[in-house]
Amino acid sequence: MNGSKSPGLAGFGILKNTTCHTEKKISVFFSIIFMTVGILSNSLAIAILMKAYQRFRQKSKASFLLLASGLVITDLFGHLINGAIAVFVYASDKDWIRFNQSNILCSVFGICMVFFGLCPLFLGSVMAVERCIGVTKPIFHSTKMTSKHVKMMLTMVCLFAVLIALLPILRFRAYQIQASRTWCFYKTEHVEDWEDRFYLLLFSCLGLLALAISFLCNAVTGITLLRVKFKSQQRQGRSHHFEMIIQLLAIMCVSCICWSPFLVAMARIGINESRSKETCETILFALRMATWNQILDPWVYILLRKAVLKNLYKITRGCCGVHIINLHMWELSSIKNSLKVAAISESPVSSKQINLQPLSSMGQ
Repeated sequence: MNGSKSPGLAGFGILKNTTCHTEKKISVFFSIIFMTVGILSNSLAIAILMKAYQRFRQKSKASFLLLASGLVITDLFGHLINGAIAVFVYASDKDWIRFNQSNILCSVFGICMVFFGLCPLFLGSVMAVERCIGVTKPIFHSTKMTSKHVKMMLTMVCLFAVLIALLPILRFRAYQIQASRTWCFYKTEHVEDWEDRFYLLLFSCLGLLALAISFLCNAVTGITLLRVKFKSQQRQGRSHHFEMIIQLLAIMCVSCICWSPFLVAMARIGINESRSKETCETILFALRMATWNQILDPWVYILLRKAVLKNLYKITRGCCGVHIINLHMWELSSIKNSLKVAAISESPVSSKQINLQPLSSMGQ
């Protein structure tokens, strides 16, 4: 009590002179709305991805769908757990001293904030790497990127995110109640210890690195697909690649827009807190932008599907007054023709006829 750093009172000193106020009714309303929309959106996206995974279980798209399902499931639990804790805090008038005597709730909240923040970013970068390998090294991808390996990758990514989230607890550093009294995170005010700076820089650097890897891999994948398209006019077998790269680009753009302000703010505080211009309102606004990432991610898979993109293409062409080509029938006819050619070339009767033709010509 007399200046000691008791774990049970960690972060309560910040509650005395808080300068960041939030309207209770508005905050509770928006928290409930965001949590509900996020849960419904992610649930719908999971149903779509699971249905697509059953169709493409034995194809190259299966690994991408498995990773995408892991990303959406992570977003779902992030909304469910973090949203429930936030609503409870608002409903309790943000009186942390009353319901957080042992600092357990703040620690759980902080761990969940870090885990559900980093894990989707990691999964987005892993998806970009997987698609890059699938497009540039298809043989290696077909032999090494099996469902078993993808599940192992998902497990490793989740365990790594859990380790980062538990690192302060393992080092006996409690998560801190932030100035707005609505969430818990690393220490962001009066940061003097090198370890507190390390946690902020580690979080921001890992997040920015994941975004950079996604950007680099998506750029390589997009350039490779465009080069193949310009060299060959055959569409079959490539449409699902373009569908996935469009989804990846959308995920990357959403993640960059939503997460960059928060990651940069944490990095600036970690580098030099005394000169940082990040106020409580700025950090809270950046955090709410990051929350939107978990709401917008599932809509990428809901809206940017092949069937939806085709309908949008037809509507756009129709509005522009251009004659619409029935792409679906054209693709089916091209696939049927290719199957016929393959069947004829592989049939034993056709091979015998081909072998007899030169003999008959020699006899003549």
